[in-house]
Amino acid sequence: MKTVIVVGGGITGLCTMHYLKRQMAEKKVEARLILIEKNAYLGGKIHSEYEADFIMETGADSIVARHPGVLELVRELDFESELIYNETGISYIHTNNELHAIPAGSTFGIPMSVDSLMASTLISDEGKKRALQDFEIPNTNFTKDSSIGEFLEFFLGKEIVHNQIAPVLSGVYSGDLYQLSLAATLPYLVDYKNDFGSIIKGFEENREQFEKAANKKFISFKNGLSAVINRLEEMMPDVEFIKNATTESVRKVGTHYEVVVNGERIEANVVVLAVPNDTVRKVLADASLDKNLALFSTASVLTLYVGFDVPDDVLPADGTGFIVSHHSDLICNASTWTSRKWKHTSGQGNLLVRLFYKNSNPRYEELAAMSDEELTAVAREDIRLSLGIEAQPKIVNVTKWIDQMPRYDLAHKDALHVIVEDLKIHYPNVILAGCSYFGVGIGACIQNGKTTAQQIINAIV
Repeated sequence: MKTVIVVGGGITGLCTMHYLKRQMAEKKVEARLILIEKNAYLGGKIHSEYEADFIMETGADSIVARHPGVLELVRELDFESELIYNETGISYIHTNNELHAIPAGSTFGIPMSVDSLMASTLISDEGKKRALQDFEIPNTNFTKDSSIGEFLEFFLGKEIVHNQIAPVLSGVYSGDLYQLSLAATLPYLVDYKNDFGSIIKGFEENREQFEKAANKKFISFKNGLSAVINRLEEMMPDVEFIKNATTESVRKVGTHYEVVVNGERIEANVVVLAVPNDTVRKVLADASLDKNLALFSTASVLTLYVGFDVPDDVLPADGTGFIVSHHSDLICNASTWTSRKWKHTSGQGNLLVRLFYKNSNPRYEELAAMSDEELTAVAREDIRLSLGIEAQPKIVNVTKWIDQMPRYDLAHKDALHVIVEDLKIHYPNVILAGCSYFGVGIGACIQNGKTTAQQIINAIV
């Protein structure tokens, strides 16, 4: 019997096993299935913690519902009764020490109509006039491999990019817009420009699909995102889950692979590496591969949940959080008013706030060196300045994701192509998977798990 080892028990690794088992059942194929996870729990960057009637997501806080395969997976797991959708509301940008609503009718801060552009309080009249040149300037040079920052600035102007778009997009994609490609972020913007002569016009023509998607856009579960991780594990009793386990190396031995886990050698026919890029580099330890693996970049973020014995209704009406732009006394990069956006996270209806401090923050090195107590003091001051709340917190939860947030810069696409081809030649049936390579959202990871399962079936049938 052949053996398949998946290293990494995050959503990609679990979905790989889930879809592999379905394929094996359909094709009547048998194999020994082993999943190795370094933590005591499964889920990776999906992990819910529970304290004082609060549910806190220490990694991702939700899943984009419209991504292909997301609701399909929920149905396959017979988990629809546990679904929770986000509360819709106003998101803000904090600039000049004031909260400015991100204009209605915009996507990632990009206006979908002239009315949305004109309604913005983040851009001057001159900046709005410059953005309207989008209707006049033709696209003669930009492709999907171009920098999204350069693309947007060329057609819409520097002011709207700097004040309204960059704070949103940089937050979503954990990077400098000028180092991120359109292909890795919003590739359809090039199509809009080419097909309609204007980015804004392209959004206008496709506005219905964006407005439909904006309503109930994100999902979670009644007991937090970890509930779906637990459900996946529960549905696969015949998979060997090895937790609290360090994968030390993966070495080719003849026609198979030797995987060393906590000092024990396990033979495998197929190995999936659904782990961060730095872990891939360590376990393969191959200088010929490492020169390309070193091209993938990462970002870091410190997050703090702060919960109060204060009613959630102290928040601005209909607000769900803010992103910090320039000219602000706040130190954080962003804040989600979690108890407002996700009512299930606060059992008593009390205020739960999440703050983000990214490595793009000019004070990041100082923040990263702080103790949890010092970070808590910083977070409390940011909450005082932004919301006027001075109450003593009921709970504080600090999570540090150091060099664990994949960043898809301009080198990513080419590096990925080269490394995948090199693996096919030198390490056949060693498969890369996960957010370090194939998309940062949970939906992308689910889809990648399905694709990876198909690759495994092709290798073992």
